[in-house]
Amino acid sequence: MKKQTATDDVKPSPEREQPLTGTLDRLQALRPTLSRTAARIADFILANAADVVYMSVTEVAEHAQASEGSVVALCQQLGARGFQQFKIALTRDLVQPVQFIHEDLARDDDTQTVIEKVFRSDMQALQDSLKVLQTKEMSRAVEAIVKAARVEVYGIGSAAPIAEDLHYRLRRIGIEAKAVVDSHLQAISAALANETVVTITVSHSGSTFETVAATRLAKEAGATTICITNYGKSPLMAHADILLQTMARETQFRTEAMTSRIAQLAIVDALICCLALATYDRAMDTISRTFDVLSMKRY
Repeated sequence: MKKQTATDDVKPSPEREQPLTGTLDRLQALRPTLSRTAARIADFILANAADVVYMSVTEVAEHAQASEGSVVALCQQLGARGFQQFKIALTRDLVQPVQFIHEDLARDDDTQTVIEKVFRSDMQALQDSLKVLQTKEMSRAVEAIVKAARVEVYGIGSAAPIAEDLHYRLRRIGIEAKAVVDSHLQAISAALANETVVTITVSHSGSTFETVAATRLAKEAGATTICITNYGKSPLMAHADILLQTMARETQFRTEAMTSRIAQLAIVDALICCLALATYDRAMDTISRTFDVLSMKRY
């Protein structure tokens, strides 16, 4: 009988998933075997790789005269789970690694330089977002929220804190609202919506599957759908009744938002101010009463 050793009880740990690399080389090698549609997508990506990292799946599909599903399928053939992972891998092949922290940073930047670059990026995002944010869309959003019986706010990942903040700010001015940051609850909430409900979806990329699906379900259920998303075409836009757009470039290909959150919070601030003025008496009364309650939580 074999003697059991201490190592016999140790189970091998699963191997960590290797990052996808060499995307352009893979695409070039795969090109001769592709279908006509996939070949058009591949040709477009190969000829415009530096631009593709800033594009949505919808924009790539339109340029290649293909469907979004065909773009995703090609990405999966290359070993990516989907378009976003492919785009991150493509970016890894094109840019310096430090740019995954922040686009404008260099490895040898000192602390003062880092601070200045980050603040300049934030200010640029605010200035650019002001240019693309449409006053008419903001007015439509205010009108829809004022008429709504309740407001549901959707956000996942880095958008979740923005959704929570918007929920808090809406309640402070007397508007019945709820933040839903779990994908399953988002689907349930959206399916149970109706014509009296307004949903607000926060998604920088406009390509997050869960929030796109929830927004689609809410629209199909009759809700008015408001979307806070970055400028440019994305799958989310097809299900938006009202668009409040930002212009923050740095998170087009990165996994976490930085300047996009600054721009989103500015839109939230503007929306809350417009709503407070549109419902002035109720808002002032609610702010006063909640201030008294919250003051008891401070020394």
